[in-house]
Amino acid sequence: MERARTVVISGASTGIGAACALHLDRLGFTVFAGVRREADGELLKAEASPRLQPVLLDVTDTASIDRARQLIASLLREAGLAGLVNNAGIAVAGPLEAVPIPDLRRQFEVNVIGQVAVIQAFLPLLRKGRGRIVNMGSIAGRAAMPLMGPYSASKFALEALTDALRLEVQQWGIQVSIVEPGAIATPIWEKSGAKADELEATTSGELKDLYAGVVAGVRARVAEAAARAIPAEAVAQVVEHALTADHPKTRYLVGRDAKLRAIMVKLLPDRLSDRLMTRILNLPH
Repeated sequence: MERARTVVISGASTGIGAACALHLDRLGFTVFAGVRREADGELLKAEASPRLQPVLLDVTDTASIDRARQLIASLLREAGLAGLVNNAGIAVAGPLEAVPIPDLRRQFEVNVIGQVAVIQAFLPLLRKGRGRIVNMGSIAGRAAMPLMGPYSASKFALEALTDALRLEVQQWGIQVSIVEPGAIATPIWEKSGAKADELEATTSGELKDLYAGVVAGVRARVAEAAARAIPAEAVAQVVEHALTADHPKTRYLVGRDAKLRAIMVKLLPDRLSDRLMTRILNLPH
C-alpha cells in the first residue's frame, strides 16, 4: 500500500517552516501549512502550487489546534498523514537572572508544550497513515550558550521528548526524528535580537552593568554567526529525507557550526569546553 503524501507543518509563515512547506510542495506533497495569520497564508500560497493549503494554527491555543485537526481530518476523509513537522518556535534571550518569568513560561509554552499538544492532536491521523514526526530542534538543544539559556532549555527538552516519543510510537511503524540546525538565515535572528534589546532596555542599571561583558561578547559572535548563516532550504532538504528515506536518522545535524559544536560537546569535558567558550566569546571570568 502506497504511503500517504500529506504533511502538516507548524510555524510555516516564514523561515524554516516556509522553506519546508514550499520544498515539499514542489516535491508533490499535499501540504497543510500552519500559520497564525491569514495574510501569512496568502503570501505562502502565492509561491506554491494549488495543493498547498494554509491552516490557521497557534500551537499555544488548544481551540486553534483542535480546529486545525478537525479541518484536516475532514479533508483527508479515510486517508492518514504522511508526516507532521513540528517547526513552530520562538527564542527568548537574556541573562537568566534578568529574564522575566512570563517570558520564560512563554518560551516553554511555544517550544515544548505546544509541540506536545500538536503531536497529541495529530497522532491518530499519523497512525492511520503510518506517518512520520519531525521535530525542529537546534544545536542549542545539545550545547547551551550564555544568554540563550531559555531557548536552549526548551530545545534540550524537545530532545528528551523526541527520544521518549520515538520508543512509544514505534509499535505503529511511526518514525520520529529531530533536526538540529546551527545558524540558519531566518527571521528568528531579528526577532530574538529585538526581544533581547527590549529586555536590556527594561533591565535595571545594576543588572545591565553586571552582565555588560557577557552581552558584548555574545552579541559580537551572534552577529558573526548570522553573517555565516546558511539558507533555510538546507533544513528543508533534511526534513525531506526524514519524511521519505527508508531508514531515516533519529537526529540530523545541519550546518558546519552545528557539527563542530556537537563534536565539542561529545569529546570535551565540561570545564575544558567552558574555558574554550569563554575564550571564543571573550567572556569575563
